[in-house]
Amino acid sequence: MKKHILSLFIAMALSMTAYSQQVISSAGSSNPNLGNFENEVKFNFLNLILLSSFEVGYERFLSENHSLDLQLHINDRFGYNLENDGRKFKTNSFQAAMNFYFGNNPNGRFHVYPLLKFRFGDYEDPSSGTISSTDMTAFILGAGAGYKWEVSEHFAFGPYASVARNFSQTVSNKFTGIELNAGFSLGYRF
Repeated sequence: MKKHILSLFIAMALSMTAYSQQVISSAGSSNPNLGNFENEVKFNFLNLILLSSFEVGYERFLSENHSLDLQLHINDRFGYNLENDGRKFKTNSFQAAMNFYFGNNPNGRFHVYPLLKFRFGDYEDPSSGTISSTDMTAFILGAGAGYKWEVSEHFAFGPYASVARNFSQTVSNKFTGIELNAGFSLGYRF
């Protein structure tokens, strides 16, 4: 299932690039040495290291000041809850966001974004000798902020953080209704 979802996500990202007409960069035209691109494929290497959560995304720049950001999270966790003592997250999610860039630094800019996320899967907890399963399916709405440096012709990276509210009573009863997430992404622009 994970291979099919990842293949579908990559196919969608590649098909969107086939229709590109104009070239745009998130830093605008203030630094001609970095190049102008309208697509970015990125991944969150911080959560890959800390949580074994594979988060890959595609960002499509619609103008110099905003972009559409689509992400796939495999082995998604609720916040930063660890998988120890037999606890296991068997969850994945899709996320869509609209990034709004501001500032005029030629090598990078701040951005804010509203996000929509849909998580599906189960959480297993072997408490009291039996394995109990919690349905983690939830619609999540939130907002975040970050900074992205454009340090070479094709690469951009930077930190970001978000806070979101899930709309699943089952998940809220097991964990909480508010979820924090952060990361450090590395992206390739083309």
